[in-house]
Amino acid sequence: MLKTILSVSGKPGLYKLISSAKNMVIVESLVDGKKMPIHARDKVVSLGDISIYTETDDAPLKGILASIKQKENGEKASINTSAKPEELKKYFLEILPDFDRDRVYPTDIKKIIGWYNILINANIDFEKEEEVVEEKADTETETVK
Repeated sequence: MLKTILSVSGKPGLYKLISSAKNMVIVESLVDGKKMPIHARDKVVSLGDISIYTETDDAPLKGILASIKQKENGEKASINTSAKPEELKKYFLEILPDFDRDRVYPTDIKKIIGWYNILINANIDFEKEEEVVEEKADTETETVK
Protein backbone atom coordinates (compact mmCIF):
# COMPACT_ATOMS: atom_id res chain seq x y z
CA MET A 1 0.00 0.00 0.00
CA LEU A 2 2.86 2.40 0.71
CA LYS A 3 4.01 2.22 -2.93
CA THR A 4 1.02 4.35 -3.98
CA ILE A 5 1.42 6.88 -1.15
CA LEU A 6 3.67 9.73 -2.22
CA SER A 7 5.56 12.56 -0.64
CA VAL A 8 5.98 15.56 -2.93
CA SER A 9 8.80 17.92 -2.17
CA GLY A 10 7.62 21.46 -1.57
CA LYS A 11 4.06 20.35 -0.79
CA PRO A 12 2.81 19.51 2.69
CA GLY A 13 1.21 16.20 3.57
CA LEU A 14 0.98 12.93 1.68
CA TYR A 15 -0.72 12.05 -1.57
CA LYS A 16 -2.29 8.94 -3.03
CA LEU A 17 -1.44 8.12 -6.63
CA ILE A 18 -4.60 8.19 -8.76
CA SER A 19 -3.22 7.89 -12.30
CA SER A 20 -0.16 8.63 -14.34
CA ALA A 21 0.47 10.15 -17.73
CA LYS A 22 3.56 10.82 -19.81
CA ASN A 23 4.87 13.90 -17.99
CA MET A 24 2.78 14.00 -14.83
CA VAL A 25 0.80 12.05 -12.26
CA ILE A 26 -2.58 12.82 -10.74
CA VAL A 27 -2.61 12.59 -6.95
CA GLU A 28 -5.18 13.00 -4.20
CA SER A 29 -4.25 14.65 -0.92
CA LEU A 30 -4.71 12.40 2.12
CA VAL A 31 -5.32 15.51 4.21
CA ASP A 32 -8.12 17.28 2.33
CA GLY A 33 -8.98 14.93 -0.57
CA LYS A 34 -8.19 17.47 -3.29
CA LYS A 35 -6.88 16.10 -6.57
CA MET A 36 -4.04 17.80 -8.42
CA PRO A 37 -1.40 17.15 -11.07
CA ILE A 38 2.24 16.66 -10.14
CA HIS A 39 4.60 17.33 -13.03
CA ALA A 40 7.83 15.58 -13.96
CA ARG A 41 9.92 18.48 -12.61
CA ASP A 42 8.58 17.91 -9.06
CA LYS A 43 10.47 15.53 -6.80
CA VAL A 44 8.16 12.68 -5.82
CA VAL A 45 9.07 9.82 -3.47
CA SER A 46 6.99 6.74 -2.75
CA LEU A 47 6.82 5.87 0.96
CA GLY A 48 7.42 2.25 -0.03
CA ASP A 49 10.93 3.24 -1.20
CA ILE A 50 11.98 4.99 2.02
CA SER A 51 14.13 3.41 4.69
CA ILE A 52 15.83 4.70 7.83
CA TYR A 53 19.50 4.30 8.72
CA THR A 54 20.28 1.92 11.58
CA GLU A 55 23.58 0.84 13.12
CA THR A 56 23.57 -2.37 11.06
CA ASP A 57 21.34 -2.03 8.01
CA ASP A 58 18.51 0.14 6.74
CA ALA A 59 15.02 -0.34 8.19
CA PRO A 60 12.08 0.02 5.77
CA LEU A 61 9.56 2.74 6.62
CA LYS A 62 6.73 0.21 6.62
CA GLY A 63 8.21 -1.60 9.64
CA ILE A 64 8.78 1.65 11.51
CA LEU A 65 5.19 2.79 10.91
CA ALA A 66 3.97 -0.63 12.09
CA SER A 67 6.06 -0.27 15.28
CA ILE A 68 4.58 3.15 15.96
CA LYS A 69 1.08 1.75 15.38
CA GLN A 70 1.76 -1.09 17.82
CA LYS A 71 3.17 1.31 20.43
CA GLU A 72 0.21 3.67 20.05
CA ASN A 73 -2.44 0.89 19.81
CA GLY A 74 -3.54 2.13 16.39
CA GLU A 75 -4.10 5.69 17.60
CA LYS A 76 -2.32 8.91 16.63
CA ALA A 77 1.23 9.34 17.92
CA SER A 78 1.37 10.42 21.55
CA ILE A 79 4.26 12.80 20.88
CA ASN A 80 3.80 16.11 19.11
CA THR A 81 5.94 16.85 16.07
CA SER A 82 6.89 20.16 17.68
CA ALA A 83 8.50 18.38 20.65
CA LYS A 84 12.13 19.09 21.53
CA PRO A 85 14.79 17.12 19.61
CA GLU A 86 15.78 15.15 22.73
CA GLU A 87 12.16 14.06 23.29
CA LEU A 88 11.81 13.04 19.64
CA LYS A 89 14.96 10.93 19.81
CA LYS A 90 13.83 9.31 23.07
CA TYR A 91 10.47 8.44 21.49
CA PHE A 92 12.15 7.09 18.34
CA LEU A 93 14.47 4.92 20.46
CA GLU A 94 11.36 3.07 21.65
CA ILE A 95 10.30 2.52 18.03
CA LEU A 96 13.68 1.70 16.48
CA PRO A 97 16.30 1.16 19.21
CA ASP A 98 19.25 0.82 16.82
CA PHE A 99 18.60 3.85 14.60
CA ASP A 100 21.75 5.68 13.56
CA ARG A 101 21.83 8.73 15.83
CA ASP A 102 24.37 10.48 13.56
CA ARG A 103 22.44 10.16 10.29
CA VAL A 104 18.80 10.30 11.47
CA TYR A 105 17.96 13.89 12.38
CA PRO A 106 15.09 15.23 14.52
CA THR A 107 13.55 16.63 11.32
CA ASP A 108 13.45 13.08 9.90
CA ILE A 109 11.72 11.83 13.05
CA LYS A 110 9.20 14.70 12.88
CA LYS A 111 8.45 13.84 9.27
CA ILE A 112 7.89 10.14 10.05
CA ILE A 113 5.59 10.93 12.98
CA GLY A 114 3.68 13.43 10.84
CA TRP A 115 3.33 10.88 8.04
CA TYR A 116 2.14 8.26 10.54
CA ASN A 117 -0.55 10.63 11.84
CA ILE A 118 -1.72 11.46 8.30
CA LEU A 119 -1.95 7.76 7.41
CA ILE A 120 -3.93 6.99 10.59
CA ASN A 121 -6.31 9.94 10.01
CA ALA A 122 -6.88 8.79 6.40
CA ASN A 123 -7.49 5.15 7.52
CA ILE A 124 -4.72 3.88 5.25
CA ASP A 125 -3.73 0.29 6.03
CA PHE A 126 0.02 0.62 5.54
CA GLU A 127 0.62 -2.86 6.99
CA LYS A 128 -1.27 -4.47 4.10
CA GLU A 129 0.97 -6.42 1.77
CA GLU A 130 1.52 -5.03 -1.67
CA GLU A 131 -0.39 -6.91 -4.32
CA VAL A 132 1.92 -8.15 -6.99
CA VAL A 133 0.33 -7.86 -10.37
CA GLU A 134 1.78 -10.24 -12.86
CA GLU A 135 0.99 -9.70 -16.47
CA LYS A 136 1.34 -12.78 -18.57
CA ALA A 137 1.93 -12.10 -22.19
CA ASP A 138 -0.27 -14.09 -24.46
CA THR A 139 2.01 -16.01 -26.69
CA GLU A 140 0.17 -17.19 -29.68
CA THR A 141 1.99 -18.92 -32.44
CA GLU A 142 0.79 -18.46 -35.92
CA THR A 143 1.20 -21.17 -38.44
CA VAL A 144 2.32 -19.91 -41.80
CA LYS A 145 1.29 -22.11 -44.73
